[in-house]
Amino acid sequence: MAENNEFIREVDEDYRRDQIAKIWKRYNALIITGAILLVAGVGGYNYWRHAERTRAEAASEQFDRANRLAKDGKAEEADRDFAAIRAEAPGGYALLARFRLAAEAAKRDAAAGAQAYDGLANDTGIGDSLRDLARLRAALLRLDGTDPNPALTSLQGLAAPTNAFRHSAREMLGLTALKRGDIEGAGRWFDQISADAETPQGLRQRVEVYEALVAGGPVTVTEAKPENAAPPPPITR
Repeated sequence: MAENNEFIREVDEDYRRDQIAKIWKRYNALIITGAILLVAGVGGYNYWRHAERTRAEAASEQFDRANRLAKDGKAEEADRDFAAIRAEAPGGYALLARFRLAAEAAKRDAAAGAQAYDGLANDTGIGDSLRDLARLRAALLRLDGTDPNPALTSLQGLAAPTNAFRHSAREMLGLTALKRGDIEGAGRWFDQISADAETPQGLRQRVEVYEALVAGGPVTVTEAKPENAAPPPPITR
């Protein structure tokens, strides 16, 4: 019985070898081509990864240099480097450069900076959170303009309960209302901040001060007059 099993196994192995030989003879060109394509594909992917890593490292160095130029007050050179990064760097660094260009523009001209942030806010190719950040920056730049109402409308949209930037938006809305003498409106925004369980601790501490100002009500400033003031000198002709 053992000899029969051994014989059957040898026949089976011979049969498999014959089948493999026939397959190789018929399809060897396709097998070789497939192997070459596989090796080429792996090599191409590795080359692409290396090229992207090299580009990212170069963009990182250029971004750091542009930041140093901006910090040193060399705005024109910094803008040139940020513009080059925006045009040539991988997506992440290009987007960072766009935000930095908007920030640098805002230092020189609030309206120009707000317009640059508008471009980011309206870009559907970037994430919603970054678009909301751009909206927030644009609104803050317009708050002190001749017509702050569009900025206030934008901030009210960002103050929605699920928005990541609701805390900053609510704080600015409350402070703006307080500045305008709208004590009731300011109190509503500050109450929303206090009631939000996710309000950052630093903002929660500031709101305690704001709420104390709201509790004090409107403050009327009058001209101070010195007590026991001497009468004005007589007019002589």
